[in-house]
Amino acid sequence: MSDRIALRGLLVRGHHGVFEYERAEGQDFVVDVALDVDTSAAVRSDDLADTIDYGALALTIAGIVSGVPVNLLETLAERIATACLVDPRVTSVEVSVHKPVAPIPLTFDDVVVTIVRPKGTA
Repeated sequence: MSDRIALRGLLVRGHHGVFEYERAEGQDFVVDVALDVDTSAAVRSDDLADTIDYGALALTIAGIVSGVPVNLLETLAERIATACLVDPRVTSVEVSVHKPVAPIPLTFDDVVVTIVRPKGTA
C-alpha cells in the first residue's frame, strides 16, 4: 500500500543559478514535494511519530534551498529528493522546484523542474 503526503508551495529564498547576479542577489524558489508512504501505522496510532512530520520536512527543504548554491534546478531537486528518501518510511518522492523569476527575456508564468525518485535511486 502506498499513500501520499504532499507539501505544496513552500516559498524559500535561495541563491541558485548559472549567472553571477542570481547567486549574489538571490531569488524566491517554490518547492512541491509528494512522498509515497504507508500511513496505516499512523492511522492506527493517531501519533505523529508514526508518520511524516511535514513541519520538520518543510524546515529540511528550506535549509537545502537557502543553503549551498547550485547551478541547476535539477541538482537542487535531487538534493531535496535525497533528503526526503532518508526517512525509511518513504518509498518514493516527487519533487518540483519552481523558479518563477528565471532569467528569461520573455513573458512566462513559471519554470519548473520535476523529478521522481524511488527509494534507492537518489
